[in-house]
Amino acid sequence: MSHRFFNMYLTTTLSVALVLLLVGLECVLLLSAHTLVGQVKENLAVNVVLNQEADTATISALWNQQSYIHHWDYISAEQALQEHIQYLGEDPSKFLGYNPLSASYELHLEQDYTTLESLERIEKGILQVPGVNKVVYQKDLLSAMNKNINELSYILLAGALLLLIVAVALIINTIRLHIYSKRFLINTMTLVGATSWIIKAPIVRKNVGIGLGAAILALIGIAGAVYYINVRLGILLFALTWQNVAFVAGSVILSGVLITFFASIFATGHYIRMKADKMYEI
Repeated sequence: MSHRFFNMYLTTTLSVALVLLLVGLECVLLLSAHTLVGQVKENLAVNVVLNQEADTATISALWNQQSYIHHWDYISAEQALQEHIQYLGEDPSKFLGYNPLSASYELHLEQDYTTLESLERIEKGILQVPGVNKVVYQKDLLSAMNKNINELSYILLAGALLLLIVAVALIINTIRLHIYSKRFLINTMTLVGATSWIIKAPIVRKNVGIGLGAAILALIGIAGAVYYINVRLGILLFALTWQNVAFVAGSVILSGVLITFFASIFATGHYIRMKADKMYEI
């Protein structure tokens, strides 16, 4: 008998763990998408073209003080000329007699500042810096990028919500089937006068333990998958900061504990209220 119950608990734990694994992988997907979006936004370049009187040392120091700048690169007039020759195959300085290109800075902004409204405010501030001639960035590309990112975010959130609903339904059904085997014991305890919570408490504790154990198994599987993809395949899904790790671990553990907790309460209450002659009709 004990062997049969052990197999039942093991099967339930593995079933819940597989569902929680999907929840955790969805969290990993959301973090990976957020990281990818951040990288795309930070690759957006804002070119600041200088005039001949620009003090590059002062301007460089100014960029280092700005919180909206992720990183920047200085492109001298000579470097700009060489890049022009490399890409277009012609040297304008030969027939003009001078280098027509100006020195510039290539600014890469923090992802929170890559909206069109933020860039317009930043542009006004940069144009007031002495030595700055003009600010150039692709407004159409920025608008299209933000639109596509917003649409992708809605799709991912909708997918995550759908997966969460499916996960809740599967775990509830698994826990209900697990408690189903105890329906006669529940009915007997009801007949001898046991209160509702006295009946529910041990069942809830055991199933919450199943949820916690399943969450740990799911996290082990997620950690293995992330390690393989990061180390073996060389693909960085997301930054392994404590915030990101806590988000994934917290989501999986809370899902496992809370869903099994409420599923146990509702399922046990259903069988407590059920009459003895209805037990055989299920």
